Amino acid sequence: MSFSFNMKHFLITFCVIFILAACGQTQSVDIPVKAPGKPSPNEQVADFSEGCFWHAEIVFQSLLGVRDAVSGYAGGVDKHPDYEKVCTGLTGHAETVQVYYDPSKISYATLVAAYFASVDPTEINRQGNDEGTQYRGIIFYRNDQEKKIIDDYMAQLTASHKYAQKIVTEVVPFTNFYQAESYHQEYIKNNPNNPYVQNVSIPDYLEFRKIFKGPYKS
Repeated sequence: MSFSFNMKHFLITFCVIFILAACGQTQSVDIPVKAPGKPSPNEQVADFSEGCFWHAEIVFQSLLGVRDAVSGYAGGVDKHPDYEKVCTGLTGHAETVQVYYDPSKISYATLVAAYFASVDPTEINRQGNDEGTQYRGIIFYRNDQEKKIIDDYMAQLTASHKYAQKIVTEVVPFTNFYQAESYHQEYIKNNPNNPYVQNVSIPDYLEFRKIFKGPYKS
């Protein structure tokens, strides 16, 4: 079992004690979920890795024009990844969300901006308490235009001196995406009282909402 896997479970155990000490109070937040209905005729797909995919899923599903963000694995060599194997760090995969969006309502550039507003791009092989190569930051591009949008935005961030450390987000061509187990899909909505959700995922999401201007679903 990897250090990161143990770290998340340690944090969950710690948070249980913390929540009990706080008389069981939990945060009530309107969690964005997959939009109903069929894909639009011109729907496009984008893939982002930014630590725990539970967090990434609600970040992108909160945006107007995004129909769904599916949790899964990408960037590795194992052709049959699952959560237990990915958590070892040996498959090469990162926890990833595959974002289905309508470009007439939200641009790829806006998705890239949302990504950087919801992640610390200077952390190597981790995000917050989640540590390991499966939590590294990656943006997968499908064509030269997308790569240019990513590179230009990263150059703007670097020039702005927003971060004291170097941006280490990987920018790589898309190859394969493997959908995660069903229990990972809409995890935060289905497990609102999970200690990790209450003390990590939801606070991170609320912080993203403070930083990023949207557009958000009503």
